Amino acid sequence: MGEKKSVDEKIADELGVELHETEIQKHEPTEIVQSTEHADQDYRAVRSNLYDIISKGNDAIDGILGVASEGDSPRAYEVAAQMIKTVAEANKDLVDLHKRMKDIRKEETNINTTTNNAIYVGSTKDLQQLIDQSRSAAKNVTNEIVEND
Repeated sequence: MGEKKSVDEKIADELGVELHETEIQKHEPTEIVQSTEHADQDYRAVRSNLYDIISKGNDAIDGILGVASEGDSPRAYEVAAQMIKTVAEANKDLVDLHKRMKDIRKEETNINTTTNNAIYVGSTKDLQQLIDQSRSAAKNVTNEIVEND
């Protein structure tokens, strides 16, 4: 299997044109930040990139359909179909991005909201004895520390 091509590279291949190196570098993904503190920033950047890809793809579809209808070339219609498929995939990626971000936020919420409930079953007298024992044990430990110093 070959390496995964960017949308721009796929479009260039389908149109039979050469993509300049500077154009490829402009759209290469940047290093993925794993920290949740940057998740919102990354989400906005990816979302913006997807909107840009979808917008450019729609413009390209309009142009390709114009060329296809004027030339009646089967190859032009094939390229148009591929472009439509690529834009549809970008739209699906955008929806998936929203779902993933929702899942990340849900995980963060679950991590930060741990509730521990303690229930005591017994009489007030028993509870008071436990508290008194605990206090006297803590007092003894404190006295031993002071005496040892």
